[in-house]
Amino acid sequence: MASQKLLLKHADVKGIETYDVYRKHEGYNSVEKAFKKMSPEEVLEEVKTSGLRGRGGAGFPTGLKWSFLAKPEGVSRYLVCNADESEPGTFKDRYLMEFLPHLLIEGLIVSSYALGANTCYIYIRGEYAWIVDILEKAIEEAKANGFLGKNILDSGFDLEIYVQRGAGAYICGEETALLESLEGNRGNPRIKPPFPAVKGVWDCPTVVNNVETLAAVVPIINHGGAEYAKIGVGRSTGTKLISACGNINKPGVYEIEMTESVEDFIFSDEFCGGIPKGKRLKACIPGGSSVPILPANLLLNTAAGETRIMNYESLNEGGFETGTMMGSGGFIVFDEDQCIVKHTMTLARFYNHESCGQCSPCREGTGWLYKVLKKIEAGHGEIKDIDLLWDIQRKIDGNTICPLGEAAAWPVAAAIRHFRDEFEWHVTHAEEAKTRNFGIAQYADALV
Repeated sequence: MASQKLLLKHADVKGIETYDVYRKHEGYNSVEKAFKKMSPEEVLEEVKTSGLRGRGGAGFPTGLKWSFLAKPEGVSRYLVCNADESEPGTFKDRYLMEFLPHLLIEGLIVSSYALGANTCYIYIRGEYAWIVDILEKAIEEAKANGFLGKNILDSGFDLEIYVQRGAGAYICGEETALLESLEGNRGNPRIKPPFPAVKGVWDCPTVVNNVETLAAVVPIINHGGAEYAKIGVGRSTGTKLISACGNINKPGVYEIEMTESVEDFIFSDEFCGGIPKGKRLKACIPGGSSVPILPANLLLNTAAGETRIMNYESLNEGGFETGTMMGSGGFIVFDEDQCIVKHTMTLARFYNHESCGQCSPCREGTGWLYKVLKKIEAGHGEIKDIDLLWDIQRKIDGNTICPLGEAAAWPVAAAIRHFRDEFEWHVTHAEEAKTRNFGIAQYADALV
């Protein structure tokens, strides 16, 4: 059964990136409904009722986050769209901005109305330079047609949206580092509290949400929060965009209902279409590079032997011992020929490069993770190096100002937890490890 599409419903319509075509396909209906029939408080309540959770990684309830926004008299409030999408394996926000820019603009208008924010910033990853032009054109079109600027739809509500390019720093995906960069400072994360809802950009109350989250506000208002909540299961409501890549036949961006099994998502023709050349599934990172990797046997089943479902609760069942996270939805598949040690080293190199260096556990620890993994992968490791890696990641986890430390530590911990014998093989078969990947035969029972 095909998944219901809420965000990508009109993605294949020719010219949907333009105002005229978008408007003919239900475009800006949610703005008209919100501004003409609802109060800001009612919009907020619909978002709460929907159960929408942040689609950037943490999965925090969006309506609850909005309700924390301070509203001191005479102080401006801001909405900031986090379009800094820098998580390796994640590219669904790019897809929305490139092909459905007006969907994002519409979501920003309704969200700003609910929050009482008259200024909105889209902070976009520097490498997405070509998308800046697309967004700015969409903003101009929306303004020319009365959906931005002064007195929108004769409501008395004013809103301006500005696009701000970052300089390509992964750390600026963290909301407080993003705000520092937006203000023109170095992108170092802030110590919290105070949280952005109280003291954000320009020291004013600020809400930061990512692209997919804000776009999802559109169908919520159009159809109602209760209807949106009927899609999915439990606290995993609505649809989720998944960026699928790696060893699959059909990489791309897919919109799923969060009742889809991991097995069907990988092997069905509707989605990933299986693994090339009939190779077996070895492992997968289901939520972007920062979440724990799972081997095939745990990826398709929970600890209780039940089918693993593509939602927040099922993926996390068993905690990090036997589970992982939905994260940003960056779904990376590994076939039987992939070397976990090598891929873990590549991730460690990335996080070491992207650390802002503000706190020592991350600054020093990520460097050591990369150096030790490089040593093992090259065939020069010792068994004690594996234990050293475990100790380093343990001392990073929970001891840094922002989550980049955890993003570096969790992949290493999961790789050792589930593939320790592969690490040991790189030590005990040092010469062979220099010329080829791990002998996969040892994992035959765990492969699918």
